[in-house]
Amino acid sequence: MANPATIPMTSSQTTAASGAQSQPPIATPAFRAFLSRLTSSIRQGLSQRRPWYELIDRSAMARPDNLTDAYSRIRKNLSYFKVNYITLLVVVLAFSLLSHPLSLLVLLGLLAAWVFLYLFRPSDQPLVLFGRTFSDRETLGALVVLTVFVVFLTSVGSLLISALLIGVAIVCLHGAFRVPEDLFLDDQEPANTGFLSFLGGAASSAAAAAAPAVASRV
Repeated sequence: MANPATIPMTSSQTTAASGAQSQPPIATPAFRAFLSRLTSSIRQGLSQRRPWYELIDRSAMARPDNLTDAYSRIRKNLSYFKVNYITLLVVVLAFSLLSHPLSLLVLLGLLAAWVFLYLFRPSDQPLVLFGRTFSDRETLGALVVLTVFVVFLTSVGSLLISALLIGVAIVCLHGAFRVPEDLFLDDQEPANTGFLSFLGGAASSAAAAAAPAVASRV
């Protein structure tokens, strides 16, 4: 009895088929768009930073007269040195994490789990672990529970909070003692360019890039 005829596949078709089945999340267009928009937003924000010598100018340091004067200085300095202050916060946070490598590894693992298991995993590829297939809702629920556990029930959360508090204390202390009279503050600067303006732009760009991947799972 004759065997049924088969249609041979070219090497390009075979490669395309295997690539569609096993394309890693990091190679998906959504993930590349996410990285591109996030990088672009961060570069745009860093381009607005002020010269560091203005930040550490000792001749411009003076004790405030009262709390009202200190608050006014902080507001003006936050508006002028916003990117520099955010950089200081990131440095303090990075130093704290590097001094606790286990917490850093835990955070990186949590971030990798969100990125590769949910946000940028192709929607046509179900998550299979230990021979069991998990739906998107089950994956999302497990990641939320894992995030709550890591942030609130381990030392990672207290480390992050303490690092942020130290960074905010440094920023407020400098802002209160830095005399802003010699700074060229832009009165016409839009209202949305506050302390976390460029971080907000980066977050919105990242959310826009990740939205199609998340919307396909809802």
